[in-house]
Parts: sequence; C-alpha cells; structure tokens
Amino acid sequence: MAALNFLCCHAAALNKTHLHCGKNDKSVVRKKVEELLLVTKKKKAAAPTLPHISLQNGNWVKLICGASFEDLVDVRNLSLVYTLAGVDCIDCAADGAVVNAANEGIDVARAILPIRRPWVMISVNDDEDLHFRKAEFDPDDCPIDCSRPCEKICPANAISLQGELGSFQPGVITERCYGCGRCLQVCPYDKIKATSYARDAAATSILLERDDVDALEIHTNGRQTDSFEELWNGLRESVKHLRLLAVSLPYIGDSTVSLMNKMHSILECDISCWNLWQLDGRPMSGDIGRGATRESIAFALRLASADDKPPGFLQLAGGTNAHTVEGLRKENLFQTRSICENLESSLVSSSNALIGGIAYGGYARKIVGRVLSRMESETGLVHIESSPEHLLMAITEALNLVGGVKSYTTSP
Repeated sequence: MAALNFLCCHAAALNKTHLHCGKNDKSVVRKKVEELLLVTKKKKAAAPTLPHISLQNGNWVKLICGASFEDLVDVRNLSLVYTLAGVDCIDCAADGAVVNAANEGIDVARAILPIRRPWVMISVNDDEDLHFRKAEFDPDDCPIDCSRPCEKICPANAISLQGELGSFQPGVITERCYGCGRCLQVCPYDKIKATSYARDAAATSILLERDDVDALEIHTNGRQTDSFEELWNGLRESVKHLRLLAVSLPYIGDSTVSLMNKMHSILECDISCWNLWQLDGRPMSGDIGRGATRESIAFALRLASADDKPPGFLQLAGGTNAHTVEGLRKENLFQTRSICENLESSLVSSSNALIGGIAYGGYARKIVGRVLSRMESETGLVHIESSPEHLLMAITEALNLVGGVKSYTTSP
C-alpha cells in the first residue's frame, strides 16, 4: 500500500476536516483517522522505500528524539507522528523505557495506517559528550527577584521554578532536559551546572539483543580513539543482528578523516551491516534559525570532497532544520550523483548521492511539540491519536519537514 504518498498528497485537505467525535471514544476516533488518512487509497502512488534504499537514494530522514531526552509521552507521540510522516529511523536514548515508548508510538502509527516500520536506533557515548549531560540547580538558591531567563530559553520546557508543570518539583525536569546548555549561558548568578554521564556498555548490550532495536549510534568527541575502542569492545558481541551502525562525530579540522579511518579500522572486522557517519555540525541548534545549519552543511562539503574517507554513508545532523535541504542544493550535495565509485564493499553498497540523508532533532521536536502543547492545554489529552484534529496538524508539520528530503509536499 502506498500509504505514505496518500498522506503527502492530502494532508492539507485532511487538516481542514472537522471531526465530531467524543474525546473519550477512542474506537470512533481511530476509525475517523483511518478514514481520513486512507481517503485516496485507490489512487496510484509509489510505495515508500526501505530505509537502506533511502540512504542509497540520498533521501534518508532520521528523527532524533535525543540521546538524553527521556520524556516517555513525548517520545511516544513524536515517534507516532514521524512514522506516519515517513521517516526511515527514530533515534532515542539507550534506555529500555524510552525504547518501549518509541516502539509503542510506531505500533500505534502502523495500526492507524499499515506503512513500513522505521528502524529504531539507540545512542551511546564513548566519553564526555554534549549530548549526554543534564542541567541541574537548586531552586532554593535562586534569588527571589531573578527574571528566570533559564525558563524562557529552555527549548524543551525542562525548567520550572514554581513547579507549574503538573507534579514536577521546581527546578530541572530531568527527563525532559537533553543537555543543550543554553540555560548555563544565561543564568545571571551562575547557579546552573551540567552533569555528564556515559551510557553503560553492559546495559546497552542487553538492549541491542532486542528484536525491536535495529541500529546503534556511537557518539565520539573526536579527541582520541582509546575510549572508542574500549566501548566497542564492550558492545561488539551484541551487534550481530543490527541493520545499521552509525558513528556521530564533530568536525575537528584536518584530522577528521584520519580519525574516521582509525575508528573504521576498529569496527570493520565485527560489523556486517550498513554503516553511517553522522556529521554533527552545530549540536542541538536546529531550532534556533537559518544560520544554525551552515556548520552542518560546511562539514558535509568538506567530507564529500575527501578522497581518503572510509566507507559509509554520510548523514547531516547538528543544526539541521527547514533550511538544510536548500543549503545542500546550493552546494550541489543534495541527491547528486556520487563522484566516488569505490564505495562498494560488504558494509555499504554504491550510493547515488554524496549525502545519504539528514537527521532532524531539535527542530523536528519543536514544530510537532507546539501541536502537542496546544493539544494538552486545549483538551487535557496526552496521547495524540486521541485528538484527530491535533494529530493531523502534527502530521502536516512533520510532512513539511520530511517531505523536503523525500521530495513530496503537503499540497493537494
């Protein structure tokens, strides 16, 4: 069934449709959503491709829920919406409860519309990393007259000095904080600190044995490979059934490609799946604006032209948003025939694109998060499929983003 394209062609029209179902009648609501999303099921359209084919075609899209983001309700709802929008992979924290939430969202989406399942990825780190930290402070130490800039700047709504958010205590809501560090920079009294941590290799190995985890991503800071090798030694026996292994790294100048080759030499004997290099241009900044994506595109431009880089797909992250595809097109990187013909190996087949795809994190969460917040304030509901109007709003937002890479739009 070419369900994904039906959504694409008709999301705008669906969004204008008014439903009149009791909010507690979930069976009726689900039926209405199915009817709306399948309204054009008799029309011809191309079926969505498998994730690894998307990588080869250069239109792979990954949703980054956040390596430290552990709000189970949001992870579930985001996974549901972006599965319907057609992402190829959902990246989440290496935590059993978070993985369960992501898979629940995927399952609910596929119960609404029987489309192909995206891969589920978990993220771990080999050393201190911006993506694996949490802000913390004691709200009792905050001056009474503080203007609370930390609350205003937090993109995850993870700070509440008066405990307004339900049953949460004042301070940092740990499960919502994903370590962006913006609150540290604006605190006028230097009261906020960041606590870093590393995911445990043994616990991660157990998750990798699950049949609903398809991919692993290792975040490295690029300083050296000793800790990377140590982590890999703890995981290598658990990666046999994975479909994808990714390494996320920052740009470290002229030594970037050398570092990648060293890491690849550590990995190559143990993996028999696809491999990918996540180019983390400007971490956790995609929701800021147009300029945030420049570093990610510049990173991609440097790597795409490097002749001695190791095998593997290249995927952008860090600062990616609605302007990223436009920037890639300007540099002739988006879905362009590869100038490299030596990519064939047991790990990755030849690619039709210089860049395999794009991962969206903060920006993807922001545009759908606005709908989730509105739904909760207007209806009190927490599961987005219980409110068809909000579900369709969220799908439209997600389709606009994913469609920029997949080359479809929400115009009828």
